[in-house]
Amino acid sequence: MASPTAIQFIELALFNSNTTTFNLSYSDPHQKWIIRNHLLSLLQEFPTFSPSFGTFVHNDGTAVTLLCVIGDLRVTASTPPVPLTIWLHQNHPLTPPMVFVATAESKTNTIRNGHPFVHSPSGSTTCPYLETWAHPRCSLSSLVRNLAKLFSHDHPFVMLSHKNHAFAHVSLVSKREALDRLVGSVHYDVASFTAAAERERLALAELRAEMVERVNVVERVIIGGLEEEKKRLKMKVLELTEQADVVMNWLRVNYDAVNVGVGDEGNVEKAFEGVDDDGGGDSEKLLDCLAADRAVEDVIYALDKAVEEGVVSLEGYIKQVRALAREQFYHRAMLVKLRGSATILHWPC
Repeated sequence: MASPTAIQFIELALFNSNTTTFNLSYSDPHQKWIIRNHLLSLLQEFPTFSPSFGTFVHNDGTAVTLLCVIGDLRVTASTPPVPLTIWLHQNHPLTPPMVFVATAESKTNTIRNGHPFVHSPSGSTTCPYLETWAHPRCSLSSLVRNLAKLFSHDHPFVMLSHKNHAFAHVSLVSKREALDRLVGSVHYDVASFTAAAERERLALAELRAEMVERVNVVERVIIGGLEEEKKRLKMKVLELTEQADVVMNWLRVNYDAVNVGVGDEGNVEKAFEGVDDDGGGDSEKLLDCLAADRAVEDVIYALDKAVEEGVVSLEGYIKQVRALAREQFYHRAMLVKLRGSATILHWPC
């Protein structure tokens, strides 16, 4: 039975209209008798709870003065007690009470993250019993009994072993307990799926960032390099086109000279004629030396390719290059001598 002090406190708070100490938000006399009976029944079955009152602020900011019961709920011998605060709504019993796990009173115990029925860190508690609350089927005593059984399978402070979450035989559990366990199992399944989906999302985000970086590298290095190469080739084409135009223009001007001695290979060089101002004939010698120097350069280049392809041995290559180098030296020395004589070349018009 509830203690006389608790009974006196409840009746004084609900029915004594001569005091302004309480000023509770319950106005209907019939409602007050239901609240009295619910509280006495709870205190009789769970003597560790005691009645109290205070100001409760709803989520919409409305402040009301309500009765509450505070106490430790022992669920199993091997787990710590759960400190509860149960507030009776101003529309009790038509509206379910507000239940909180009072973690502030137990600094050594904190609510587990991801608990299916107790929200951290506020301690606000929801369960199928509260969500399906209906008067007169539901009461405070049956609510606390339901919480005790619920927390024995899924304690808010201690992670119990997997076997404690397993269902007993269908004939050994009530419909309410089966629903509670089902809600808890679905909650953990959803939490596990959400965690896996988040890990996959993060992995895909990292992969996307890596792919974006690779695209940037490809655009910057490969495509950018190709664009530069394309520009260089265009410039080369323009340069070659200009050179071809110069040659074509020269051919149009000097067409008759080019066709001198057609059919006679020995007369092809007559298309170019060196004319000296002093009549000394140094221009012809200068042309011959330039042609011989370019010819030696071409032969040395051809020998380089032949060595790379293995057609000419290294020993033969060295001998040929030494001989060609001496010949080229002679031609270049002659070029220096001829240019030093200030000879002027004139092309035929």
